[in-house]
Amino acid sequence: MSAVGDSHVEAEVQRRIAAAKREAEQRKQQRAELAAARRRGLAFRQAARLRNLAAAAFDNTTPAASGC
Repeated sequence: MSAVGDSHVEAEVQRRIAAAKREAEQRKQQRAELAAARRRGLAFRQAARLRNLAAAAFDNTTPAASGC
């Protein structure tokens, strides 16, 4: 009788281990996706910043502090 109980316990342990591995892999995948989205966002903001700086360099319509 203990052999049946042991196999049931072992099966439950294996099921829980497998579930934990799946959850860990899902968290890892989610972190990777968020990191990729963050890199895309940072690159987009940097490109926009550079475009704005380039446009401001040629649009020098603001008078100098001296008023000239």
